[in-house]
Amino acid sequence: MSDNAFTPPPGGTSAAFGPPGLWLRARRVDDAEAVNAMASLPKFRHGTLRPPFPNVDATRAWLEKVGPDDLHIVAVLDDRVVGSAGLYRQGGRRRHVADFAIGVHDEAQGKGVGKSLIHALVDAADRWLDLHRLELTVFADNDGAIRLYRQFGFVEEGRLRDYAYRDGTYVDALFMGRIRPARA
Repeated sequence: MSDNAFTPPPGGTSAAFGPPGLWLRARRVDDAEAVNAMASLPKFRHGTLRPPFPNVDATRAWLEKVGPDDLHIVAVLDDRVVGSAGLYRQGGRRRHVADFAIGVHDEAQGKGVGKSLIHALVDAADRWLDLHRLELTVFADNDGAIRLYRQFGFVEEGRLRDYAYRDGTYVDALFMGRIRPARA
């Protein structure tokens, strides 16, 4: 191992993509302020259902109610949370399914942070959690996110017309799904 090799802090793993020094770890309740601040940024919020001025106590409460089968991670760069993503497993006869959610800090978008987060979650879904199907919704005008999801096998399964009210107008969303590829 060279002297220049990056070793992530305990509890994390170096990211597959993204800028040097980017690492991924489990999300913690004490990330509430960083996640809340990230959710307040204009580009981040534009791609979500979050209203302006999110409440940090509500964010903390959301982080505290993690389900036992959910997986939540953050991307950290220069000791700052620059991305957050999660898998929310369904129950009963849909136990093989998880909802997928992701958000990336405005300043980190387009730098491989989202790709690293998606890679980590898809890998965990396929190889560790026995999730057969992943689902997500994305605003229909979020071309960059749609392209990225397609790279990981997500396909459009439907269009949700006037899905949400954003920035003074109703916007459509795409419902996308990914079925785990069969192993050879």
